[in-house]
Amino acid sequence: MPELCTCGAQLPPDAVFCHKCGKPQREIGPVEPEPPQSAQWQVPPNVTDDAAAGAFPPAAPRYELPMNFRNPAAVRIAALVSVGASAFFFLPYVNWLAAGYFAVFFYRRKTGASLNIGAGVRIGWMTGILTFAILAVFFSGFVVLLNSGGMREIFEAQMRSSPDPRIQQVLNMVQNVPEVLGVLANCFIFTTCLSMAGGALGAKLVGHSNPPRGGNIA
Repeated sequence: MPELCTCGAQLPPDAVFCHKCGKPQREIGPVEPEPPQSAQWQVPPNVTDDAAAGAFPPAAPRYELPMNFRNPAAVRIAALVSVGASAFFFLPYVNWLAAGYFAVFFYRRKTGASLNIGAGVRIGWMTGILTFAILAVFFSGFVVLLNSGGMREIFEAQMRSSPDPRIQQVLNMVQNVPEVLGVLANCFIFTTCLSMAGGALGAKLVGHSNPPRGGNIA
């Protein structure tokens, strides 16, 4: 038989309210709120730990910057080492070779990255370029100073009072532009080549001395 409300209205099956008088037809309990879902992905209870671990991709390896002038750490270290090498100008050749070696040493110590011989050569080249730039600035200033009137008179007076032929050679050299350019070219070749050799030596000796933190730099 169809259900009837107390008001006499015939109710449809499973009616909650009377459509005529609005009287509730059954008790309605409080609706329990659904538990909030966690923002993190939950592992189903029937999935093993090994299967859950395989569901997540491995972390991407740390990206190491290439060894060039776009590498801030390499530029800072090369600049500091080049300043130190320039301070030891009275030890030519040795200071340039040591500059490449210590550039690798300090970069390795600062970043923990493992450097191969190619990376050592590149950071040595960067150090040699910066060392030559410092040397070229001071040498150019020295040439300009000796070509000024007052300093030239002092050197000429020194030449008359001293029989040392090297003073005459220096004065003649600074007055000859091709000779000045030749000296700068020779300094560039020796500075960069010896620094690159020092960088290769440093990579060979200390580039892989400890377990790297960031990986190998090619």
